[in-house]
Amino acid sequence: MSVKIRLARGGAKKKPFYQVVVTDERNPRDGRFIERLGQYDPKQDPPMISLNEDRTMAWLQQGAEPTDTVRQILRTLGIWTKFKQPA
Repeated sequence: MSVKIRLARGGAKKKPFYQVVVTDERNPRDGRFIERLGQYDPKQDPPMISLNEDRTMAWLQQGAEPTDTVRQILRTLGIWTKFKQPA
């Protein structure tokens, strides 16, 4: 079982809103998930990003792979740099 950190879409047509979730990669995009880590709203200016940093780091250390978009969000917040720094 491969665990991914990815976006699950919500919101109405032309008004996207995303949840950052941890899920098995075999589940559909908006399907079942293991844990919700935060939210991402690209329609606001600047985009609203809210993540639970402790839980995100815990999942990354357990081997969860972020998607490309989530990796960019983690870089924006500085979480990816903290994860990649040697302890």
